[in-house]
Amino acid sequence: MTDLVKIQALTAEELLNHFELTDEGSEDVVILDTAPQISIERLRDAGFFHDSVKLLAHGLPKREAVWWACLAARKAQTPETDEANINALLAAEAWAKKPSEDNRLRCKELGELTKSKTAASWAATAAAWCTGSMTPEGEPEVPPPEYLFAHAVAGCVSLAAALIDPEKLEENYKYFIAQGLDLARGGNGQV
Repeated sequence: MTDLVKIQALTAEELLNHFELTDEGSEDVVILDTAPQISIERLRDAGFFHDSVKLLAHGLPKREAVWWACLAARKAQTPETDEANINALLAAEAWAKKPSEDNRLRCKELGELTKSKTAASWAATAAAWCTGSMTPEGEPEVPPPEYLFAHAVAGCVSLAAALIDPEKLEENYKYFIAQGLDLARGGNGQV
């Protein structure tokens, strides 16, 4: 039984059909034929944080996943964060609250402007990759691959964990995974 009510996949294997584990040895921790929660927690507990984040990002619905990215990016912001990255995060938060095409296009614009170099940029990119078309307006529409947003979310969360304080990487990852699990339980990610 799982309490991650927002994750619709019945097994970890369903989610692993959309990405590969990257941490060496993490495949020995995942139990393919059980609820994703078991593998997410086992990966976290074994120290395979990035793979735990990826599995969770692929399990969350789009809005919750983007909101998780926003929470991580917000924590990674500093007083030195430039205006473009502040606006990228604000746009991603706006999309998570109201996933309109206008908000998605603003995320796409700011994600491209910030060049995928910050957590805020990846949060905006994740929102832009949830729906719509990846091509410029006026071009034939090309929808994003189904789970492309989850890759951006995982990148955002992992980058934020590393940027906040590299000396506390494990602590940062555990905090963000706790936020993601709270969202998967139907919470707001505030832990």
